[in-house]
Amino acid sequence: MNDTTARVRELNLYRQYFDLVAAGTKTIEVRVKYPHLADLAAGDTIRFRIKGSDETCGARVIRVTEYADFEALLDGEGAANINPIATRDEQLANIRAIYHPPQKEAFGALAIEIALLQP
Repeated sequence: MNDTTARVRELNLYRQYFDLVAAGTKTIEVRVKYPHLADLAAGDTIRFRIKGSDETCGARVIRVTEYADFEALLDGEGAANINPIATRDEQLANIRAIYHPPQKEAFGALAIEIALLQP
């Protein structure tokens, strides 16, 4: 049976976050709610890639939850699910450094729960 509603998306990750996803320890991916991600849904597949590399890993989207900002997302999802080796405050600073200027956060924040696909 072919499910034509599920899509494959390709998203870039920095090496440190890619390694956590590939190890299965990062179960929540954080993104700004850009228009191209507005229809991301449970059942979709994400192919994570290290930018400028052929190295990829796949994950199935379990759920997508929208938050007003990164602080609400970290509080709602639990920092350890997003990055198990950084504190909440470190994560907030890192996420805001990635998504600068601050106006990007005004789009809203997406918590994308993922499950690693075996190669």
